[in-house]
Amino acid sequence: MNIIECKNVVRSFGEPPLVILKSLSFTVEKGEFIGITGRSGSGKSTLLYVMSGLDDLSSGEVIISGKNIHALEGESLHLFRNRNMGFVFQFHFLLPELTAMENILMPARKYREEKKRAEYAISLMEQFQVYHCRNKLPSQMSGGEMQRTAIARSLVMEPEILFADEPTGNLDSENGEIVMEIFEKVNRDFGTTIFMVTHEQDYAARGSRQIHLVDGEIDSDVKRKKKK
Repeated sequence: MNIIECKNVVRSFGEPPLVILKSLSFTVEKGEFIGITGRSGSGKSTLLYVMSGLDDLSSGEVIISGKNIHALEGESLHLFRNRNMGFVFQFHFLLPELTAMENILMPARKYREEKKRAEYAISLMEQFQVYHCRNKLPSQMSGGEMQRTAIARSLVMEPEILFADEPTGNLDSENGEIVMEIFEKVNRDFGTTIFMVTHEQDYAARGSRQIHLVDGEIDSDVKRKKKK
């Protein structure tokens, strides 16, 4: 079952236009773990941003769970993203004045579901080994702890899709490995579809599929057997 359909996706900037994504078309099945690779400037992050509705399309369509997300506007798009998607970036973007627990529950606050989601937030913290940070501010946490907290925040609403843009790019190898193990667990145990941009070939190869971009076009699209 396809959870994402990209149809002739084009993204260009400026005048005359500089075309970053050149009429990309592909589908994503529910439960896939896709690694997106390519050189700097190949369009990796741009693709993630237009697929998730964080950036506009120049032309084409992105269908997620049956909805053309670029036909949604304002609050409708915002609510759809919050309910269906989680985001992890290279930098954690935790709010410095909030504790780890408060940061994780931020997406739930918009729906007044903090109490409803609190038990699940605790479960995520325990699984990701940051429960001891629940009352700490980001300034009192290590880089790895902050990124794991950010991943918990991205999952607290139980999204169908997790978009990750260079999630290990600001971490040392040990913490990068921890993050990858978390992603594999989330994909395997929760069935979350993961779309991860990375410059690390080894990390991309650990997913069920790898799409390699060259100059805004798909150079290769390789599927692998999912790990048990």
